[in-house]
Amino acid sequence: DVLAAASPLGEVLVVATPAPEALAGARHVPDPRHGQGAAVRAALDAAVAAGLPAPYVIVNADVPCATTRDLLALVGAVPEHGLALAPASDGTTNALALADEGLFEPVYGPGSAARFAALAPSTRLDAPNLVDDVDTVDDLGRLAARLGEHTRRVLLSLHLESAA
Repeated sequence: DVLAAASPLGEVLVVATPAPEALAGARHVPDPRHGQGAAVRAALDAAVAAGLPAPYVIVNADVPCATTRDLLALVGAVPEHGLALAPASDGTTNALALADEGLFEPVYGPGSAARFAALAPSTRLDAPNLVDDVDTVDDLGRLAARLGEHTRRVLLSLHLESAA
């Protein structure tokens, strides 16, 4: 669902190993396998090498309620020479939009939202669809009314329809 939400914004890069079969037109970037920060850096480097313009939007894959509208709001919140972020309810970071790739520092982990906000002029976007991520099956049940169609379809195929 994150891929579907991001696609209307422009070219989408997905960091994964191995290459997922269902990239739906997105460009695959091999995962360097050195954590989330290294994965994001690989995607940013690939975007710059391909000549893709800023702002750069980074969204975790475990945000199944994300919509294009949410991501456009995140992009619209980016201050000049700064970043916008959507923190998770636990203080980590679910999504970022960067005015420049050079603003990125790999500060993921507990408390990362505050660390990202301290890197540059920043705007916090508390959009429920970006704040709510999935860490457990119970989270899927909690978010059932807002899950994207792709997540719903997978849950049905796994016979986890009670979670959605």
